[in-house]
Amino acid sequence: MEKLPFERPIIQKLNAGLPSKFGISTHLEPITQIEGIPVTELIERYGSPTFAISETTIRKTYKDAYRAFSSRYPKVQFAWSYKTNYLNAVCQIFHSEGSWAEVVSGFEYDKAIANGVPGEKIIFNGPYKTTSDLTKSIENGSLIHIDHFDELYEIIDLASTTKIRPKVAIRVNMDTGIYPLWDRFGFNYENGEAWDALNRIMLCKEMDLVGIHSHIGTYMMTTSAYTVAATKLADLMIGLERKHKHTIKYIDIGGGFASKNTLRGAFYPGTDTTPSFDDFAEAITSAIMKSEIKPENLPLLILETGRALIDDAGYLMGTVVANKRLADGRRATIIDAGVNLLFTAFWYEHDIRPAQHTSEQTEDTTIYGPLCMNIDVVRSSIMFPLLKKGDHYVVKRIGAYNNTQWMQFITLRPNVMLIDTQGKAHVIKKAETLETINHLEVVPEHLK
Repeated sequence: MEKLPFERPIIQKLNAGLPSKFGISTHLEPITQIEGIPVTELIERYGSPTFAISETTIRKTYKDAYRAFSSRYPKVQFAWSYKTNYLNAVCQIFHSEGSWAEVVSGFEYDKAIANGVPGEKIIFNGPYKTTSDLTKSIENGSLIHIDHFDELYEIIDLASTTKIRPKVAIRVNMDTGIYPLWDRFGFNYENGEAWDALNRIMLCKEMDLVGIHSHIGTYMMTTSAYTVAATKLADLMIGLERKHKHTIKYIDIGGGFASKNTLRGAFYPGTDTTPSFDDFAEAITSAIMKSEIKPENLPLLILETGRALIDDAGYLMGTVVANKRLADGRRATIIDAGVNLLFTAFWYEHDIRPAQHTSEQTEDTTIYGPLCMNIDVVRSSIMFPLLKKGDHYVVKRIGAYNNTQWMQFITLRPNVMLIDTQGKAHVIKKAETLETINHLEVVPEHLK
């Protein structure tokens, strides 16, 4: 008979006011498979740690979001936010669903072009666009969202030398009741700066003002701010029609929708507090349709949401490498993926689960990554089962930003897989090796 592993007894405080005298269950249901493939098999085939992205989840989430808006408004267009996750396979999925591309750098712009996105279906945002970037986007007929007056003046100068008329919009920042105010980007609504920019564009006869854009913040947990934003953008559109007899083609409400992750320090889990796509859609579309915009002039509504469309589709899986006791007696579990791979651990209380069935016993645990850095904390405190060295884990909802903000720091970046709609796994980004890192380095001759 196999000897059972020793489990150290613990005393757990019961909290008054909870549903029963035993408190809330802290047992974590394991994630033993992803889209039908056992986690242990994925780790054996692709290494530990490794990322997995579910194509099925991406497509379902996109369809849910599109349905929420298109059922309430007649003209809707999504533009995939490349900075959220610009792995080509991920971008191709969104484009195949009908999404345009939204980019914030020349690098991302070139990536979208290489992915086959027509120039006229690329939205170019961001505070820094080089002269080369602007020239290229003008020649390709892309939608340039102007961020500041210096950029506006440069486009006016370029417009006088190019044969193609630039298609432009302005980014507008505003007070929507959310603080701190996101006023770094674009032209301010309240102080009249946005109107100053619009007037200057209208007086320039060599470019076309086609839209108005805003992006009011990130991880927005309230829909009322979008009501304010949509109302103010609609007001600018109405003012343009009255003053300049000019009708813009679209209102771009940006992104910022929260995913179901739980922010650090939040009292309730994100799964309970995050507004749905229907909630966001109701707030935005109602504000536009309640405005004085004439029905025949209803603009195309563009959405640049990224995080809420991809977070649920991403998983990170790996292996426990050690357990130890901290000086104050708390349990510490060390795993083989740290904040260099899971950058969003600085923001979220990530949902991390065992990948195999465990005992009911849990203990307050700090989960560390493998880096030789004190900040490498994946979860600072979680009631976690007593996993052993060699056991596997899975982190849920990591599809947004981790594959664009990860760092090659101390450890190499691992494989990223896509699990397709038929349950077949494909490597969509190969793991780094010493050779791939050294390939870009050059050692001067006198140091060899």
